[in-house]
Order: sequence, then structure tokens, then C-alpha cells
Amino acid sequence: MTTQTLLQLNNIEKIFYTDEVETHALSNIQLVINKGEYVAISGPSGCGKSTLLSVLGLLDTPTGGEYVLNGHQAVNLTTAQRAQIRNKEVGFIFQSFNLISDLTVEENVALPLTYRDDFNAKQIKTAVKSALEKVDMQHRANHYPSQLSGGQQQRVAVARAIAGKPAIILADEPTGNLDSKNAEAVMDLLDDLHREGSTICMVTHDPRSAEKAQRLVEILDGKVIADNIIQRSTVAA
Repeated sequence: MTTQTLLQLNNIEKIFYTDEVETHALSNIQLVINKGEYVAISGPSGCGKSTLLSVLGLLDTPTGGEYVLNGHQAVNLTTAQRAQIRNKEVGFIFQSFNLISDLTVEENVALPLTYRDDFNAKQIKTAVKSALEKVDMQHRANHYPSQLSGGQQQRVAVARAIAGKPAIILADEPTGNLDSKNAEAVMDLLDDLHREGSTICMVTHDPRSAEKAQRLVEILDGKVIADNIIQRSTVAA
């Protein structure tokens, strides 16, 4: 089977400037993620893993280096181009769910699709229905986020991430605000999406969540210190 590179980072640097202090959040990052992979990025707080995810998702621009996302040279894009490519190519799952409180579940999932010129109203409705069915939340389509549990809100956030069939799903501590039962349910959902062909890159500090991935990239002080295939046979069921 031919391996298809989905994203590639070459010598990525990210420096934050405050007063006269330079903080090197990312240094010389080399990373390739292939289509269909499930990658976990792990490391201690403040090591640069969330900054890396922001660069991958075009939420932030690197200070130096090259980034290619699904054929798009991502470094020199205009703000509008970045937004357009981000909306089409990337599905985000955040720790804090980031649902809009005065929109229903259905409206929250539909919102990113309304900014895309390749979806009409009928296609949006179909995509939203399909995504909610995948996460078993179709029965809550007309509810508001405040009427849902944390686990249900994260399921809606997953539906929003997958509705537009993005090239990659980026998950930033997706179980961080959940109890162990709901965390396990969300991780099982990501497993299902991966089995169905989704490419997933997840930031986590939880070793049990990281072990769900195929590959573990470890970050320390803004540098990749390890990049290993996870031996799933050694992980307890």
C-alpha cells in the first residue's frame, strides 16, 4: 500500500517575544504525518505541544521553517487563505468543547460548514445528520449545550470536527475536562473514526490516552525527543 504524506514540517521554529525576552516554544521540529495515521503528541506542561498543534491547525504561524498541509504550502498564506484551508482541511476537538451556548447542537455542528462554498443548505443538513449519528447524538439535535453533560458536549464537538470530512482531526487534550467513564467513551469514538479512515493527531498528557494511538511523538522544551510506533499488543485491553 502506498503511503501518502498528509502533513510535513521541516525545521519549524516558533519564538514568542515579550519585552526583551525570546521564548523558543518550538525548535527545529521535523514531523511527517501520513494519511490514515493516529498520532499522539505527549510531553509535560509548557513543553510546546499545544503550540505545535496550533501550527499544525493553521491557528498560529511559525517563526521559521516550512509546513505543507495536504499539498498547501502553509507558511506564506494570507489570513483569509489560512482560514479557508483550515476550515476545509482541519477538524478541531478542544478540551473545553468550544460550543456556542445560544446555538442548538445541530446549529453548532453546521456552523463551520456555512462558511464553505462547496456545501449548500441541503448538503449541510445531510452532513450534520450523518455526523451526529456517528457520535450517537442525533436525538439531542435540538438541545442547547447547557442541556448536555460534559461527555455529550464533547461528542457534539467531535461531530462538528468530522462533519466537513477534514483531511485531519486535531484533538487538544480531548478528555481533559471529562471523568474517566466519559473520557473512555470519547477515546473509543476516536478509535472508531480512525478505523473508518480518519487521520488523527492528538495532544495529551495522559499516558492511557496516548496508548490508544499508533505512534507517540514526545516533546520536551520545544523539541521532538522521540517518535515511536506504539506496540498495541503490549497495551492492556
